[in-house]
Amino acid sequence: MDKYYYFVAQLPTQFFGKETDITSEKFLTEAEKWLDVADYSILSRVDINNYLPDKRNPRILQGYQHFEEQLRTDIARFREARKKETDYKPAAIPAAILKEGNPLQVEQKLLELRWNVIDEMQRDHHFDLAFLILYYLKLQILTRYFTFNKEEGMKKFQQLCEVSL
Repeated sequence: MDKYYYFVAQLPTQFFGKETDITSEKFLTEAEKWLDVADYSILSRVDINNYLPDKRNPRILQGYQHFEEQLRTDIARFREARKKETDYKPAAIPAAILKEGNPLQVEQKLLELRWNVIDEMQRDHHFDLAFLILYYLKLQILTRYFTFNKEEGMKKFQQLCEVSL
């Protein structure tokens, strides 16, 4: 089965920076009910942190992983150049994203960039496995976005900085 009209129709619309009513766990539980075994196996392995392209993955996931690999390479080279006090112009992203703002703001801009790339990829897919893979990637972006908590971060920072007497 390659069309999942009923499953996609019940999914809430996603917006960057807006909380959604569905968690990754709930999404996968519902997906298991609607998808055939092979498609569910592919979907359940999708991980936003796994950016190394694998030829066994569906083409849509390979495309995203290629973008993510380029993005991470650019970030690493940009940071390395800053350490050496040299210039580096990223190929995959505007340099302003990495230069402007504090680390949290930069991370949020990078998440939004990823979101926009996925959004663009999703335009040609509506009720198929590719749509669900991209939806799940966006769900993982939202999960990461909403894990940032200023108070919790400050508490952890202070714990790490405490000196035992």
